[in-house]
Amino acid sequence: MSSAAPSLSPPHSPPTTPSPGERRRIRVGNPVTPYLFVAPFLVLFAVFVLAPILVLAYSSTRQWILGFDTGGFVGTDNYATLLSGQGVLSEEFWSGMRVTAIFTVLSVPLLVVVPFALALLLNLKFPGRTFFRAVYFAPYVLGVAVVGVLWHFLLDARVGPVNHLLGSLGLPDAIAWTTSLPAGWVSLVGVTVWWTVGFNAVIYLAALQDVPGELYEAARIDGAGAWQRLWVVTIPHMRRVLQFVVVITIIASANMYGQSALITMEQPGGATRTAIGYIAQTGMESYDIGMASAMSMILALCLIAASLLVNQIFRFVGKV
Repeated sequence: MSSAAPSLSPPHSPPTTPSPGERRRIRVGNPVTPYLFVAPFLVLFAVFVLAPILVLAYSSTRQWILGFDTGGFVGTDNYATLLSGQGVLSEEFWSGMRVTAIFTVLSVPLLVVVPFALALLLNLKFPGRTFFRAVYFAPYVLGVAVVGVLWHFLLDARVGPVNHLLGSLGLPDAIAWTTSLPAGWVSLVGVTVWWTVGFNAVIYLAALQDVPGELYEAARIDGAGAWQRLWVVTIPHMRRVLQFVVVITIIASANMYGQSALITMEQPGGATRTAIGYIAQTGMESYDIGMASAMSMILALCLIAASLLVNQIFRFVGKV
């Protein structure tokens, strides 16, 4: 005798067919919904990024007289004047570009390596770790005006505490930190590293949390030391973050202006005046908006080229 076993699966309900109105709402609503989500960002991007770029490009092709766009369309004449290397404007601008390049070359390696080493130390487990993380990040919350005025006083050759401290240690105590070279470069680079080291360190710390702990454990089992774990596990997993930090640090260093304007006051003899400083002087003191816009476009193109070069280098290194 056999009996049929009761079925445990729920009874199947017949599939419901959407009405013509529902099908129309689905077809119409889906394409619009993604654009509504990204619309706020697109509006902000258009107002604060795209529009200024278009205005800058337009202004660079005009001749401004005493701050007014009355000279008409001049095409690429402003660019030709700057790229010719002749005349006061061109020589001063490329002198500022050279100063910008020197500061960038001196500061970027320190602003990439020092925060990375600091992040590795702050990622270890020891008492007071949170306190030291806050201490190293604290200078970054200060404004450039506060940092500039503070360090201009501390580095003053006659009354600055830095020279007094060096003298008490038996070291040279008459160094003109803000009015001579290469002491001026030491001041600008040192202050910038002290001021912004915490920002890059925080980015590195966040990236270190994503490195799988199992990989470190496997490396230890294979006999890898701390240095080998750094090169085999840590750095390969942080390659994208390193690339990002290098690019934003290059851009930030190339846009340096406040430190040279407030700490060294672009001394000695304008030797620490960066490209941004000269662009600001041309646009806001000489009221030559067209030439200042052309300078800004050239600087922006140089930064785009540098960023693409960095991306290509990291892509090549990643394939090795």
